[in-house]
Amino acid sequence: MAVDLSAVTIRAERAGEAAAVAQLGARAFGQELIATLIDALKASPDYIPGLSFVAEYEGQLAGHVMYTRSLLDAASKLVDVLVLSPVSVVPELQGQGIGSLMIRQTLELMRARPEPLVFLEGNPAYYGRFGFEAAEQFGFRKPSLRIPDAAFQVLKLPTYEDWMTGTLVYSRVFWDLDCVGLR
Repeated sequence: MAVDLSAVTIRAERAGEAAAVAQLGARAFGQELIATLIDALKASPDYIPGLSFVAEYEGQLAGHVMYTRSLLDAASKLVDVLVLSPVSVVPELQGQGIGSLMIRQTLELMRARPEPLVFLEGNPAYYGRFGFEAAEQFGFRKPSLRIPDAAFQVLKLPTYEDWMTGTLVYSRVFWDLDCVGLR
């Protein structure tokens, strides 16, 4: 079934949808660990209310993206930054543009926020379409050697300044669940 993207609504996750969102993530990745990650991020101090978004299609939740707080350990001070993870689309609708639509629309919202950078681990061919670039070329250091160089990506937002370089420090949740780097 082809998805009519004009019928997809991207909106903030609503109260009462947490369990459905977590299960959507588990289905999308084929592993329950993603549901645990989503729930743990929401329970952490790094969760930013209002930065968990869903895609709704034909009355059903079809996708989910979340941005959480992390730190950039810059030379002069710590800088609050965002991490985009996870990005989930239900298996039967993957590859039809819902993920791209969610990312594009939510990144527009991130441009109005105070954080200067969005980091992620992912496929450069996919995320490059949204303006993400290899982070190391700008002096950013990845938080783990397990992250392939090409997968460590960044998007500069309007509040970015050139002095903001350093090491990305992930939320403890990613470490506690061993969700850093490709497995």
